[in-house]
Amino acid sequence: MKEFDLIGRYFSNCGHKRKDVVIGIGDDCAVTTVPENQQLAVTTDTLVAGVHFLKDAPAKSVAYKTVAVNLSDLAAMGAEPAWISLSLSLPEVDEAWLDDFVAGLYELTQYYSVQLIGGDTVKGPMAMTITAQGFIPPGSELTRSGAKPGDWLYVTGTLGDAGAGLDILQNKLSVTGEAKEVLINRHYFPTPRVAVGTAIRRIATSCIDISDGLISDLGHILKASNCGANVHVERLPLSRALTSAVSPEQAIEYALSAGDDYELIFTVSEEQHGSLETSLASTNVKATCIGQLTGHNGKLSLLKNNEKYTPVAAAGYEHSF
Repeated sequence: MKEFDLIGRYFSNCGHKRKDVVIGIGDDCAVTTVPENQQLAVTTDTLVAGVHFLKDAPAKSVAYKTVAVNLSDLAAMGAEPAWISLSLSLPEVDEAWLDDFVAGLYELTQYYSVQLIGGDTVKGPMAMTITAQGFIPPGSELTRSGAKPGDWLYVTGTLGDAGAGLDILQNKLSVTGEAKEVLINRHYFPTPRVAVGTAIRRIATSCIDISDGLISDLGHILKASNCGANVHVERLPLSRALTSAVSPEQAIEYALSAGDDYELIFTVSEEQHGSLETSLASTNVKATCIGQLTGHNGKLSLLKNNEKYTPVAAAGYEHSF
């Protein structure tokens, strides 16, 4: 199948359509309109088979995750997603695989009212690159650098599920029944917390999403904000699926160090502390306070029942070249 035939069959006339897209797929460039009094947020992520997703992962989950990780970056900045571009590298054209890939792609973009507006297709090792764009009102963007000592530290959802799901798929963890399905699905189909990002952008002082693990990603906030943090590991939000599958200590280790959860870590000042519940009411997402920032620059103290806690696992995933 030739490139333009592939684009025409799978990508040109499918998915959500937005009124702010003047020209979409089919020309040399897409043309879009940025709403008045909005800033444009842009993020790009590449996912490579065997590095960011398993080579035998279902095509639908590959597409879903490829979109979700980019929307999660927008969520961490408080942006409302609008458009994506996709560069797709495939070793060969597998029409059944592409049918499932497109189903996953459009399921998520339809849900978040995002339009695919362009991209590229090439023959090569399996990899997907997405550039996602969204809107933020001027002055309300969330960053990693706005936290202050005394701010309260929150995390959305539950932690460690995706890491446990990956270990199940790699036969490093034996789990049966409903818990197995839940954990694997959390790995394959992460939920970008877009509604939370837009809800907290007026009250949060900093924010980041969890792609490489709580310890690793929280470290980015601490470095950018010149703060430290006390994290109480007994407060970490853990799912029933995870706690039924592993020991309490293993669950804590997954929550601290496993990546791919794509939950949000954010900080809230004492003055805005009481406003958080109201801000999150419409999102149906729970946020859990797991600690507080300190003035000890870059120092992360893990506590369990107010005693020092030393994790066994590594400090999270680190990218290398």
